[in-house]
Amino acid sequence: MTRQQGFLLACIAASAIVAFVVVLPFVEFVLGAAVLAYLLSPLHRRLTPRVGGRTSAVLLILSSVLVVVVPLAYVGIRLVRDMRSLARGNIDLQIAAIEASLAEQFGLDVALEPHLRSAGQDGIDLLTGSVGDVFATAMHTGMGFGLLFFLVYYALRDGPDLVEWTMEHSPLAEPVSEELYDQIEQTTWGVVIGHILVAVFQGLVGGVGLWVAGIPKVAFWTFVMIILGLLPLIGAFAVWGAASAYLLAIGATADGLLLAAYGLLVVSSVDNFVRPIVIDRRANLNPGLILLGVFGGVYVLGFVGLFVGPVVLGVFTATVRTYVEEYDRLIEKPAEQAGTTPAEQTVTGPSVDDADGEVNEPPAATSTPTEGSGDDADGLSDVSDSAG
Repeated sequence: MTRQQGFLLACIAASAIVAFVVVLPFVEFVLGAAVLAYLLSPLHRRLTPRVGGRTSAVLLILSSVLVVVVPLAYVGIRLVRDMRSLARGNIDLQIAAIEASLAEQFGLDVALEPHLRSAGQDGIDLLTGSVGDVFATAMHTGMGFGLLFFLVYYALRDGPDLVEWTMEHSPLAEPVSEELYDQIEQTTWGVVIGHILVAVFQGLVGGVGLWVAGIPKVAFWTFVMIILGLLPLIGAFAVWGAASAYLLAIGATADGLLLAAYGLLVVSSVDNFVRPIVIDRRANLNPGLILLGVFGGVYVLGFVGLFVGPVVLGVFTATVRTYVEEYDRLIEKPAEQAGTTPAEQTVTGPSVDDADGEVNEPPAATSTPTEGSGDDADGLSDVSDSAG
């Protein structure tokens, strides 16, 4: 490496560190933009020939706002409203029936209303906090979503060119690069699309059970189950399990038991059967790695970590798998790359005889004389005499 190359690499490393520090406060929105652009890219490819690339990107971004942001905002607003109602004592639950059931079944004389009001106030304090914190959070969230949608637009427009550029400038051989990209594509598609499809299906199935059991606000709790369905292990159980316990507590024993049986046999079967088929086989990942990626991603990145965490582990395993499968090709000898065999690489230069120190020339390559080559019998005899 020359001094100029070393200096250039040092500049690249320094600028990369500074760029990472600049992007770090919004890294979850940047990664969210990458996931959203990946989800929208198939639709973008179909719409572009009809309406144009820019119009297609704008339409898809607006559609994603309506499909994702609006429902999430509705759930957040509804949650704050319910917490405030709970703190004021406006509890839409059969508190008296629950207290009577606790006293009858367990001998507990508990006044639930003060505890529920205190829990509602604690929830409001946790969600809202001080005015300054609310303003700072709102500013950060607004700037983050604005950045997210701009990045989605440019990723839809220029993403294919970026992927092609990375493949062209990859130091790997073209077949190896294509194999690696194919495995990353399968892993990402299986994790992202699989998680969403399984969560939606599980939430809808659970919503049917809540509706049959007579639970109020079925649409709201169905959407909550869809969100929670993105989390393996926990999933929709947090909703239908609590609903079953509530029905049993108020004396609706038959409804509570039926809902519990429906949740265990039907809703949970989505996690046990559908999720491995849709996600594990498509992504070619062990379920344990998916679980680790989900919880680790949520802990580090928040909501977007649901998708980014498993994808990161999937890319890692795909890279290792490609290295193992293509190891012989990656360490291929220069001779094999040039189309020669090791036998043809034998050194034919002059050698030194250890006995007398004379230089021994290698024997000249013989060739069959052809007509018009100029090699006649006399010429061959002269060569033979001189060699003797």
